[in-house]
Amino acid sequence: MSALAAGAGGLAAVTPPAWYEAAAGALELLLVDHANCEKKAASSALGLMFAYADDTELGLALARLAREELRHYEQVLSLMGRLGIRYARLAPGRYAGELRRALVTHEPARKLDLLVVGSLIEARSAERFHGLASRLPAEVGAFYRGLEAAEARHTDLYLTLAARHAERHALDLAARYAVLAALEGELATRPDDTLRFHSGPPAARAAAASPG
Repeated sequence: MSALAAGAGGLAAVTPPAWYEAAAGALELLLVDHANCEKKAASSALGLMFAYADDTELGLALARLAREELRHYEQVLSLMGRLGIRYARLAPGRYAGELRRALVTHEPARKLDLLVVGSLIEARSAERFHGLASRLPAEVGAFYRGLEAAEARHTDLYLTLAARHAERHALDLAARYAVLAALEGELATRPDDTLRFHSGPPAARAAAASPG
């Protein structure tokens, strides 16, 4: 994980082995949801650009990030095509929705929360790309190793923007990071009925692994 992410607290919990086992055994589902995640990441960046149109620094930085996320989306679709995997609609998991429900509703604190959540999602993606790379077919694993570095850069970008915003408005970045990171870690590790790129481990596997 990047030095800046670690300095802000990093991820509060690591992905359980059961999630990696399940994801590696469901490559088609994993890649379809990964493609969706890349679109959502670009959409989130664009949403921030529109919501805070007067922030030129943020707009320029996130324009570059959105372009990179869309390029990743194209790359995932191309990879799926080579593997004979068709794109399909998937119902969203709980992860992003529950994170967004935890955001404060007033400014300037809401903007800080949005940037922190952006950094956490990117950090989780980087962690999972790293953990998946050795568990997947060679072509997919090599692709994921490249994406890990990109997601780490995105993590740093969101955290840099969050730190500058917090400084300008005398907001407590560390406190909000701790709260949101704890929630993100709980969502990424709690047994989940739906396997997704950012879900927790499958509930059935988690129950089977329990000593009780």
